[in-house]
Amino acid sequence: MQTLLRRLQKSMSTLYETLRTKALSALKDHELIHHRVKVKARALTTEEAIGNPEGDDFPLQKGKERLMQAEINGSVGQAFTDRYGDFEGRMDEILSMPLENNYRRAVFVAALNAALRAVGVSDRTIHCRDSEPGLCARELVDFLARRYGGLKIGQVGYQPKIVESVATSFPLRVLDLDPDNIGTEKRGVTIEGGESRDDVIGWADLLLVTGTVLVNGTIEDFIGKKPVLFYGTTIAGAASLMGWDRFCGQGK
Repeated sequence: MQTLLRRLQKSMSTLYETLRTKALSALKDHELIHHRVKVKARALTTEEAIGNPEGDDFPLQKGKERLMQAEINGSVGQAFTDRYGDFEGRMDEILSMPLENNYRRAVFVAALNAALRAVGVSDRTIHCRDSEPGLCARELVDFLARRYGGLKIGQVGYQPKIVESVATSFPLRVLDLDPDNIGTEKRGVTIEGGESRDDVIGWADLLLVTGTVLVNGTIEDFIGKKPVLFYGTTIAGAASLMGWDRFCGQGK
């Protein structure tokens, strides 16, 4: 364990290495890292993941993303990803493996969420279902109004219910990576692509960012430029370790 920590601490140039070191330290303190833990990560079907939400344009429903799910001693963690499949291994192996693509990062993030939930460091690691995304979006608008007031919001990641609700109360611009969304009007807002990233960041007072950026490797594009509020379950464990603000009104 100490050898692994020393090796990781030599490479602290990226956010992921910082997160990895913090995770190892947190789990070491709770001794979970010392146990041989089998982690099963699998891609959930749409029905398993979110049930039957209102609307038909969630990324999961369109087949562009799946939820990877890891389970450790009865605690469940999830992560959105566009590259998915099964994996099984010890927690220390997962925390030390190269995070070279979206699949590996999804395994890492889902397992981290499950482990940190198991030791009580994080919560709301399971995605909400059925009508709950709409309820969460309405709660988010109330939260934003109380905490931030009338700010201009740059949303990263198209989540239909959040776009629909936030756009009714705040000036809103939305960035997304899905080419089928870019340039189209969704829930009253024109979706913009990566070429607009710097313009949207410069315009916004607050960035409302999907936790999926932790899996797709774009998170460092948004941190440190404007105040950031992450949303969703994917970034649950990382937000707890890194002290990032997160909203997840209906996560389980």
